[in-house]
Amino acid sequence: MADTVSYRPKAGEIPTQPGVYRFRDKNRRVLYVGKAKNLRARLSNYFQPLRSLHERTRRMVTTASSVEWTVVASEFEALQLEYTWIKEFNPPFNVKFRDDKTYPYLAVTMGDTIPRVMITRNRNIKDARYFGPYTKVWAIRETVDLMLKAFPVRSCSDGVYKRAEQTGRPCLLGDIGKCAAPCVGRVTPQEHRELADDFVSFMAGNDSGYIRDLTQKMQEAASVFDYEAAARHRDAIQALEGAMGKSAVVLTDNVDADVFGIAHDELAAAVQQFIVRGGRVRGVRSWVVDKELDVELGDLVETVVQNAYEGPDAPPREILVPELPEDAAELEQWLTERRREVGDPGAPRGGRLAGRVELRVAQRGDKAALAQTVAMNAKNALVLYKTRRSSDFVTRSKALNDIQDALGMAEAPLRMECFDVSHLSGTNIVASMVVFEDGLPRKDQYRRFSIPESTDDTESIYQVISRRLAYLRDRPEEELPELVADADADADSVAVADADLAGDDPAIDVDAELAESAAEKRRKKFSYPPQLLIVDGGQPQVAAAQRALEESGVQGIQLAGIAKRLEEIWLPDSDFPVILPRNSDALFLIQRLRDEAHRFAITYQRARRKRDITSVLGEIPGLGPSRVKELLKHFGSVAQLRQATPEQIAEVRGVGPRLAAAVHERLASR
Repeated sequence: MADTVSYRPKAGEIPTQPGVYRFRDKNRRVLYVGKAKNLRARLSNYFQPLRSLHERTRRMVTTASSVEWTVVASEFEALQLEYTWIKEFNPPFNVKFRDDKTYPYLAVTMGDTIPRVMITRNRNIKDARYFGPYTKVWAIRETVDLMLKAFPVRSCSDGVYKRAEQTGRPCLLGDIGKCAAPCVGRVTPQEHRELADDFVSFMAGNDSGYIRDLTQKMQEAASVFDYEAAARHRDAIQALEGAMGKSAVVLTDNVDADVFGIAHDELAAAVQQFIVRGGRVRGVRSWVVDKELDVELGDLVETVVQNAYEGPDAPPREILVPELPEDAAELEQWLTERRREVGDPGAPRGGRLAGRVELRVAQRGDKAALAQTVAMNAKNALVLYKTRRSSDFVTRSKALNDIQDALGMAEAPLRMECFDVSHLSGTNIVASMVVFEDGLPRKDQYRRFSIPESTDDTESIYQVISRRLAYLRDRPEEELPELVADADADADSVAVADADLAGDDPAIDVDAELAESAAEKRRKKFSYPPQLLIVDGGQPQVAAAQRALEESGVQGIQLAGIAKRLEEIWLPDSDFPVILPRNSDALFLIQRLRDEAHRFAITYQRARRKRDITSVLGEIPGLGPSRVKELLKHFGSVAQLRQATPEQIAEVRGVGPRLAAAVHERLASR
């Protein structure tokens, strides 16, 4: 018996986000639907050695021929989508749901004089506002319990309410603060209706304003030492933030729509289409297209939508896209004609407008949340496509041979190094070096460079290439330039930093023998010459790198630059670029190398910026690590913190007016 099944995905291909997965057989029938808080961790359980699996699980994974997954925003949404698809596909290996109960809803009876919050399966209550549906009653009960702490709306039955009116004594919920007790006159009917309106508005998605207002009230109460009021506001904030993750995968029953998400770069685009019928996600389609031209998102939307409805499927009345094309009106007309040609059994008879197709971008509410989920799946699909394309041995070999032919190299570039520079308005200048061997990244050999001073990007490229090439010559170790040389944060192992990184922390104390051995290994890796050296940029950057290469005296290295504007390849002393076909594997590999260098440089530059501002703030008396963390968390970025006024800084928890003034003065002086 084989250790595992042949269709097992690579671990790096599976996202770590929450989602729903589906096992299918060779006829594409869904065999099993499951949910996971972490898709990678859950799916790895199915691909253990077959002999270690339970008999039923082993039968399922061996019957299946493929596995696919859909990422959602939260574990609660995964629960919703799993339940919907089990009902939809009736997979044979899932537990059978033998009851015919409907979904529970959260309802607010806005038609009553004193509105009531209730959990019900009845969708026919007059003038009630409904939220949901939900798959689990316990989930909605937890939501109501949390919400009543912030919005104490009546939730008792009519009998309990009338008895409280007659006796003049509220029920337990009134005594513990989870009901405003209009039954005994603690609030007027109008004040209670305002509470109900706020409850409904919050549940409808207008939540950020309430949390922001409560935060301001809490800070104001704390500033005048009214800590009891501040504590009440704090508890309300925690209740609202802990209130359920709203479902973005179950909409109202009358929603029929297709939701498109598109993630694209210069060479490819990944498309996700969620098919929503009767408020449920009934199916998911996904595909990847190669881009011959670098078209804008709006033009790409037009092409994707036309291709999606060229077949026998009729467009629904509503199509949600990430961006409207310029000729959206004409596209809507074409879709409407397609809808009439193909036919829609569910459409009402008569009236031309009844079948009109509307193309739009979701701005807010549940549809916008679902659109975000679709977009997230498209991004994951694009990453998966690029990973699988670059990891295929035949594809990689062809790409390397095509690069050899296009650049006129004597042999295929089995080792390629790419360099990129990153800075913020000329400060915190850093550079990155990423290494690909046999077309695959070698993250243990990535390097980061700190550049103390430079005039522009070309000068930075010259410095970095010179420092890198110095390791390819026979020079004593003490003459080698200093550099930051640590592996990527997501690599399996992290290399020890070289001279100037260790210099930042004099407390580092490593056994001398082990340190010498590690340094020798790093020198050997770093001294291995590449066949192809790539810089991010056009002719000026290539010329700077060529000057460093000539001065170093190192021979046998091909130099090239990739300019992002048209994705053209520039060679030294060439007036015209090398143009690779846009869908070629060679350009795809070079682009991935460039993008990885850019990502690695940006990551290091941001870390340097954060470390720099943290050290500056840490010098202010009374501002410890926890308050520094709160400042950065509150403002979101160093730039926003620098622009903040002392009054805005004082709004941060734990930072008073005097300390805020000191922070503002310290940042303004830099």
